[in-house]
Amino acid sequence: MSSSYLPATTDSMVQALEAKEPAEAIAILYRILENPSSSPEALRMKEQAISNLSDFLRQEKRAEDLRSLLTQLRPFFSLIPKAKTAKIVRGIIDQVAKIPGTSELQISLCKEMVQWTRTEKRTFLRQRIEARLAALLMENQEYSEALTLLSGLVKEVRRLDDKLLLVDIDLLESKLHFSLRNLPKAKAALTAARTAANAIYVPPAQQGTIDLQSGILHAEEKDYKTAYSYFFEAFEAFNALEDPRAVFSLKYMLLCKIMVSQADDVAGIIASKAGLNYMGPELDAMKAVADAHSKRSLKFFETALSNYKAQLEEDPIVHRHLSSLYDTLLEQNLCRLIEPFSRVEITHVAELIELPIDHVEKKLSQMILDKKFAGTLDQGAGCLIIFDDPKTDAIFPATLDTIANIGKVVDSLYLRSAKIMA
Repeated sequence: MSSSYLPATTDSMVQALEAKEPAEAIAILYRILENPSSSPEALRMKEQAISNLSDFLRQEKRAEDLRSLLTQLRPFFSLIPKAKTAKIVRGIIDQVAKIPGTSELQISLCKEMVQWTRTEKRTFLRQRIEARLAALLMENQEYSEALTLLSGLVKEVRRLDDKLLLVDIDLLESKLHFSLRNLPKAKAALTAARTAANAIYVPPAQQGTIDLQSGILHAEEKDYKTAYSYFFEAFEAFNALEDPRAVFSLKYMLLCKIMVSQADDVAGIIASKAGLNYMGPELDAMKAVADAHSKRSLKFFETALSNYKAQLEEDPIVHRHLSSLYDTLLEQNLCRLIEPFSRVEITHVAELIELPIDHVEKKLSQMILDKKFAGTLDQGAGCLIIFDDPKTDAIFPATLDTIANIGKVVDSLYLRSAKIMA
């Protein structure tokens, strides 16, 4: 950074934009910002310089420089309207977010800016930065801190009746409770977000986010048909905006089809006009799972999980539902295989189902404990012994019914005698 400043004029801006190297352009823009002039034209040029400088710093992945830029600009913020300050601050934080591996820096930066906004009494900006901070803390799995921050923020924003920010916060609270596996509170927060959204105009991207969260919560309750409808609405919104979340909405739509045993529809959805725009590993992964489900093949299922680990196992929503689907498929296949036998070697069952012996043995013991079938594992001989299903003797329930009826008769007689005595 040079010690001499440049005039905050269009010529200086053109000079910066025509620089051959980004480092040279960055140096020129810093010199424009050092200009002490506070005329309306100079302020307008400086705002443009800040926008261009933050773009260049983001391209060069200089996150720390973006952070120090925010500190350096604090005197400048006192010269411009609060709305423009909020726009610049949020813009620079957005640029930091676009640089990979900066989550810790973003949290630290947001905390610094929250302190500054408190000192400067900039409530509007502070509330939005706190909402952003809560989202970052949730992504970083610091759930308790995020929840504490949101609890105070919700009360404050409700008091001010800022509906648009309230939708954001309620939606964030719903995601946070879902991450903590608190489904009732997640649904309550989502209902609050919908109520606030109904009172105002909500941007399509925000409406898509609400629909996506609704689909996730319905899927968690095993209501896959309703979840599919919400995911479809979210996909339509994100697809129109060319939002990258469109592919995840489509992926969850396919998941719902698989979970309701309509895996044959998956290929048709992928081959549709909308589906072809998003061809890639996400959809390939769901197609592989659908094929495995159609063939009732655990081997293909395990192959799909292995080949598409990032798309299936590392996505918590898909992983949770596929785990349930895999367990159901495995139990159905094992019950079908052991049905003809009264005693069978575990190695033989493992060969038939094409899975490792220890995996099969563990699942069989779990099924016996869950009373999916009557049997025992003879580990010394390496065998599974299957018992005939014990027939319940009808005399026991009949005796219990008789005793219950005698009890009613005795109670009735007692009431009558009490009346006579009275």
